[in-house]
Parts: sequence; C-alpha cells; structure tokens
Amino acid sequence: MKNLDAILEARRADDLYRRRQVLDGPQGVEVRIGGRSYLSFCSNDYLGLANHPEVVAAFHRGLDEYGAGSGAAHLISGHSRAHHALEEELAEFVGRPRALLFSTGYMANLGVISALAGHGDRVFEDQANHASLLDGTRLSGARLLRYRHGDCAALEQRLADAPAGEYLVATDGVFSMDGDLAPLPGLAVLAAAHEAWLLVDDAHGLGVIGPGGRGTAAYYGLAPAQVPILMGTLGKAFGTFGAFVAGSETLVETLIQEARTYIYTTAPPPAAAAATRAALRLVREQDWRREQLQALVRRFREGAAQLGLELADSSTPIQPLIVGEAAAALHLSEALRARGILTGAIRPPTVPPGSARLRITFSAAHSTAQVDRLLDALEQRFPLHTTDLSPD
Repeated sequence: MKNLDAILEARRADDLYRRRQVLDGPQGVEVRIGGRSYLSFCSNDYLGLANHPEVVAAFHRGLDEYGAGSGAAHLISGHSRAHHALEEELAEFVGRPRALLFSTGYMANLGVISALAGHGDRVFEDQANHASLLDGTRLSGARLLRYRHGDCAALEQRLADAPAGEYLVATDGVFSMDGDLAPLPGLAVLAAAHEAWLLVDDAHGLGVIGPGGRGTAAYYGLAPAQVPILMGTLGKAFGTFGAFVAGSETLVETLIQEARTYIYTTAPPPAAAAATRAALRLVREQDWRREQLQALVRRFREGAAQLGLELADSSTPIQPLIVGEAAAALHLSEALRARGILTGAIRPPTVPPGSARLRITFSAAHSTAQVDRLLDALEQRFPLHTTDLSPD
C-alpha cells in the first residue's frame, strides 16, 4: 500500500499542499473567512451573479415549486420542466438545435469524449487543456495526442502523421490558467479538413466574451457547423451550478443514450435550473456587466504594466501573474492575504514546473477602487519598475 502520510508530507515540503477556504457567507467580491472580511480576486463569478437578488429569488421560487432535490436521474424521473426549459433556452442562446444538461463541466467532458471516442480512435488536445478534457480521453480508451499550446501548425502535423480513423479535436475556448483564447478559426479549418469532431470547452468564455456573451465561437464569428460540440458551465459567469453540451439533434440524442456521466447520476436540483434561467436572462440583457468587466481588466493591466509585473497575454478576466517557483507564489498569496486580499496561488501539477502564478480573476461586481487596492498591495511587494519578481 502507498504511504499516504509520506506522500502528503512531501506535498507540504514542496509547497504543493492544497487547503480549502471555508466561507462564512455568500460568494462575492467581499467574503468572510474565519470572521474576517477579505477582498476576493479568486472567484470565477465573472458577472457577479452568484448572489444576485433576482437569481436568489428564482432559486427560492424553484424550491417552493420543485422541492430541494430532483430525486432521480434524468432518464428515470428526475428531469423536471425547469431542466427542460433551461435546455431549450441555452440551445437558443448559443445558436444550436439542442442542449443537454450535465451535473458538472467535468462530467460533461468525460461524458462527451467517452461517448464519441473509444479504442482505436484518436483525440488531439492542446497541452494547456483543462484536466477534464484529458481525463475524458483517458476514460474513453482512445489515444491521447497533445499539441503545443495554441499552435495550429503543430496540430496540423499531428493530424497529418496519424493513421486513418476517427478523430476528435478538443480544446478550451478560454484557457483557465492562462486566460488566453484558443485559435478556433484555425482549429475549425483543420478539423473539417480531417473530418474530425471539434469539441470546445467554453467554460470561461460563455457569458463573458463574444456578442451578447455567447462565447469564444461567437467572438470569432464561427458558425455552429464549425464548432459542432460546445460545452459550457453554469457555475462561472452564470453564477449557479451545472453544465451543458450543445450541438445537433443527433449529437444530443447520442449523448442521452451513450454518455455514462449523464445516464448514471442524479439530475441536479430543479431549483438550480430555475435560478440559472434567471441568470441567463441577466446575461443576455445586461451588456454593461461585460463592459464593466473589460474596463476593470484594462485598468489592472495598465497598472500592472506600470509596476513592471509579468502578466500572461490575456484580455479576459483571468489575469495570471507569473511568479515562477511554487514557494514564491504561495508566499506572495499569503502576503496579500495578510493585507485582506484573496488570490489563488496556482502551482504544479496544475501548471508546468517553473510557471507557478497568482491566478487573479475579476468580476463585474468589483469596483475601480478595489482594483486599485490590489495594485497598491502588489506595489508594496514589487517596487515600481522592478525586474525581480520574487517577493522580498
């Protein structure tokens, strides 16, 4: 048997040990932990909807109408009118014929890839893809072939070298640890040329970028046929819980029959679907949230540039501050926490060795004064125009 105590101790020694935050109240740009208030820059609540009064009220109405839980899998008796209406509204939002709800984005990616690929097939993935896409391929039994991050030429070579067979190309739309966008137009051309499926995990794009917040494919002006499989999550910009896969009638019906992570699990609470319908309405109607978010991101990047800080090349609310070693990232995060500011210290294996970072994320609910407070705290750690990014 593995010596679990020794493994955990090694994680601590390498500054890779993970600890949970225990919030005393709702999600927001200001949270309470252990009785103390913190300014948070580590949530994926990009549009500030997780505690929006209209979304909360819709959740309460859903509880009154449907109760606390679904009680069964979708294919038994757990699929409510609220679930069904949300699927129809999500499909219309992203311009696809059908959408299918999953309990989480992780389960959606595992379900889609294992339903469409198997032994003898090949799945081509960006090296920076989310773990759920990689694990979906491993679960499917297909061969995983990774290409250099954001490099269409590298993917083209991989496809050209592969023997004949069934192919699937899978990518994040917005990469969760770097904040940059996948080169979807080039990927779509390559997938079509090689008769491959193209799966885009747009967990961090939907609601945030593109016309009306319709995501990365809409940002690039791609037609649904160019991105035949679209996955989105509901616990980020939409502020609630769950995920969905959108595509053709045939795709969705296939997933209903074949996606094990859909078939063999209890449906999410109908009240959560009711709340998401309210959130979706706000996403569609309130462009000012995306405009506010972009203004905050620009302000932060301009301020960081004046401080000489090394940010990743990102125009999204995910703004990684590259530090290098895990210990330095952890130390910087703890120094900011002492000043009442929460940021995520992202370390290997989530990111490659030597690229540990603070994953700083913004919400439309942040104010310019709060962004300036973060910049002021960073300036205290990194004096103006410094070229040394190791704190102290």
